[in-house]
Amino acid sequence: MGALPHKRVLVKVSGEALMGPEAFGLHPPTVARIAADLASARALGIELAVVVGGGNIFRGVQGAAKGLDRACADQMGMLATVMNCLAFEQAVEAAGAPARTLSAVAMPTVCEPYARQKALAHLGKGRVVLLAGGTGNPFFTTDTGAALRAAELGCGALLKATNVDGVYSADPKTDPAAVRYERLTHSEAIDRRLGVMDAAAFALARDSRMPIIVFSIQEPGAITAVLRGEGRATLVTA
Repeated sequence: MGALPHKRVLVKVSGEALMGPEAFGLHPPTVARIAADLASARALGIELAVVVGGGNIFRGVQGAAKGLDRACADQMGMLATVMNCLAFEQAVEAAGAPARTLSAVAMPTVCEPYARQKALAHLGKGRVVLLAGGTGNPFFTTDTGAALRAAELGCGALLKATNVDGVYSADPKTDPAAVRYERLTHSEAIDRRLGVMDAAAFALARDSRMPIIVFSIQEPGAITAVLRGEGRATLVTA
C-alpha cells in the first residue's frame, strides 16, 4: 500500500485503545502517545478528523445486557465518548497541534455542538477535529458514526485503529489458524461477517466508495506510518 493521496482522513480510535495496560478508564501515557501521533500526522499536511469510542468507560450494549434500557445505555456510552474526546483535545494541544471537540450530543458549556459546516471550517484551519457523541442517536455504533462523518466531511479514507495489524478471518488472539487479509472489498467484509467493524459501517463506506484501512495503534507512530504507506494494514475498498 502506497502513501495515501488524500488531503483529509478520519481516524477511528476505540475507547479500549485508551486504556493501555489498565482495565478501565484512561491511561495518560497511552493517550499522550496517540495524541502525539495525531499531531505528527497533521504535520504531514493532512487534515484530521477523529472519532473516539467510549468502551473504556461505558459500552451501551453491555449496559443493556445488564438490564438498562438500550436507548438509555447507548446515551450513556455517547457521554463516555465526550469525556474521551475532551481528554484527547488536551493531549493533542499539549503535543503542539490545535484541536477542537465537537459533540453530536449538544452540551455547549462543555464543547461545541457538531455541525458539518463548523467541522469543515476547523479542518480548513488545520485543527484536529475530535468528533464526540457518535451519531447522536442510540442503536448506532461509533464505527457507523465514523463512516457517516467520514462521508459527510469528504474524507478520502477512514483509518480504523485497532489492537491488531489488520483484518483476520477470526480473532488471532484466540485462533492460531486465523488468516490475515491484505485486501478486501466492503462486500466481502460484510458477507464473511468479519467483526472488525459492524455491517452498517461497512455498508455505508461501500455506498460512499470510502476505503477503510485497518491497522494496529499499539506502536508509536502507527497513524503516520499508515499515511506514508508503511507498516502492516488491511485495505478494504470497492
